[in-house]
Formats: sequence, C-alpha cells, structure tokens
Amino acid sequence: MKVTQAELIISAVDPRQYPEDALPEIALAGRSNVGKSSLINRMIHRKNLARTSSKPGKTQTINFYRINGVLTFADMPGYGFAKVSKAVRAAWGRMSEQYLTQRHNLAGILQVIDLRHPPTKDDIAMYEWLKHLGIPVIVAATKADKITRGQWPKHKKQVKEGLQMEPKDPLILFSSQTGQGKEELWSEIGRLISDAKERGTLSRPPE
Repeated sequence: MKVTQAELIISAVDPRQYPEDALPEIALAGRSNVGKSSLINRMIHRKNLARTSSKPGKTQTINFYRINGVLTFADMPGYGFAKVSKAVRAAWGRMSEQYLTQRHNLAGILQVIDLRHPPTKDDIAMYEWLKHLGIPVIVAATKADKITRGQWPKHKKQVKEGLQMEPKDPLILFSSQTGQGKEELWSEIGRLISDAKERGTLSRPPE
C-alpha cells in the first residue's frame, strides 16, 4: 500500500473514546520494548507519527492511527514490562481484553515480537489468547537487520516452535531500519481485511 495520509486520531483509555467510524482495524500487540511504534512509522513512511520511547511501559493507552481514510491501526499497550505496578498491569489487561473481545471492526492482530530471541512467556500467552478468541493473527518478527540473513531460518523456526504457530498464520521478518518485510506485511494486512469483509465480521456498531 502506498500511504498518502496518516494521522493519530486519539489516544484512548476508555471504549467511549474509540473512533466511531466503521473502518477496518488492525491492532498491534507486543512487549513494551519490541518496537511497535517504529514498525508503524516505517509502515506509514513517517518518522515520528507514532512516538517511540526510551522508557518501556510508558504507553498506557490504545493509540488509533487512520491510514489513507480506509483502515486504522490500533496500537495497544505493551505487555510484559515488569517495572510498572501490578495495578497498572491489571488496568492494561482489562483495557486489552475489553478491546479484543468487544471491538466490532477488528479485522485481525499484528503480534510483534523480537526475532533475535525466543518468544517470551508473555508472547506465548498473547498468541494463545488470540487463538482462543478466534482472532486472525499475523506475527511480525522485528529487528531482522540485527542478525545475519543466514541465521534467519534458525530464528524463524525458533519463533514458530516457541509460539506453536498454526500453519495458516503468516510469519514475516521485519526491519524498521531497512524496510525489510514492509510490502509483504501490507499484503497480509490487506488479506486479513478482505477475509474479514467476506466473513461479514466488519459491521457498524449498534445505533
């Protein structure tokens, strides 16, 4: 996709603040320091629309980005960061659960993990939860530029086996630095949205 327009719509803490349009949404889930904001910026060809932070765990909202007026990225709070209070982690969990189980126009999830390391317990728990909810998943393994191309097969296998990925779920190697995987990821996002439309799962909220 050629992105010509992208904007942050709202940083929401409550469902009443979520965008009310019926645009398909792709939510991004991942650990606090995995590089979701950098991935978004690379995907939409912007440097700083999605703000990156040197302090993992800082994002405590769901940030909605409208792209080309045809779809929305929903950047969810990062999970698995130990240096925030239990109360904050619980609040993030409630927000995420409410969003994932009730959002009417959610087409699928882009789960972002670090290609360099085996999936964490939190990565595994998130993937299993998404599969339990029946939400389509694309796994984007970031920081592909940090390891040699010859090591990619080994690390892909590590991710697939660690998450026990279902064969139908795509695994895309991605680099926010080089753009590796960008076009492939856009293609898979388009497929998710088309599939959701065919299933009739993208519907307008009740009047």
